[in-house]
Amino acid sequence: MATIIDGKKISKIIKEEIKSDIDILIQAGIKPHLTVILVGDNPASHIYVSMKEKACKKVGISSETIRLDKSVSESILLKKIDMLNKDNNVHGILVQLPLPSHINEAAVIEKISPDKDVDGFHPTNLGRLITGSENTFIPATPYGIVELLKRYNVKIEGKHAVILGRSNIVGKPLGFLLLRKTKTGNATVTYCHSRTSNLTSITKEADILIAAMGQAEFIKKNMVKKNAVVIDVGTNRVEDSSKKRGYRLAGDVDFTQVSNIASMITPVPGGVGPMTIAMLLKNTVYAAQKYSLKVGN
Repeated sequence: MATIIDGKKISKIIKEEIKSDIDILIQAGIKPHLTVILVGDNPASHIYVSMKEKACKKVGISSETIRLDKSVSESILLKKIDMLNKDNNVHGILVQLPLPSHINEAAVIEKISPDKDVDGFHPTNLGRLITGSENTFIPATPYGIVELLKRYNVKIEGKHAVILGRSNIVGKPLGFLLLRKTKTGNATVTYCHSRTSNLTSITKEADILIAAMGQAEFIKKNMVKKNAVVIDVGTNRVEDSSKKRGYRLAGDVDFTQVSNIASMITPVPGGVGPMTIAMLLKNTVYAAQKYSLKVGN
């Protein structure tokens, strides 16, 4: 049976570390602050934002959520972001995705100051990540995955990492993190996606397999190399009449099957999810630290 990679436990440790950094900033007269913009009434987005608010409060980061109607114009949203860019009391800005279809998501992301882009999605920060700069914000989910591998002493250097999914939020930045010339990099990285041929033959070669394609329990035992480390990024609702709410949460990996062949595996829930929020907090503190250096504290 595989060792369970406990994201809940590691995220708690990281939050305790963050509290120490926040104390130092407060002593210097800087209170880290995150502003989240929530557009529309997407139920999942509301849940995510609420979780972020609670997490901020627990570690001592001040936070504010600006709620805008789903009919808000793109120009008004961009003006709101511009105001936050100019506000020295706001260290981190996050626009909750997805956005309504009439708003250009790329334009919104590019409007956020790279110095306040705690999601790490701005082209400037992604460019810095690709070129190996340490002066950047790393997207929270890939950041959390690498941190889990590090804290569970998973050897990355020289290993074959296969990533299923090529999104700008998870797949692409994660690949560049694993490629970096660092202790948590130097892997050989293969990307797989919906057009990949002979998928199973590729996944079976993976020493580290990361599933981030959004298909419930897609990865089966026959697709996984014996003793591979398996990271499950997926969170999918699966109908289950035995549950009071009528569904259960499942990852992209068939946990029951794959946990019998993998050496380590993340559960869903309780694996990557808690790490995403922890690393967002870490990015917010980093933004405040960068501001502290800028003003000479």
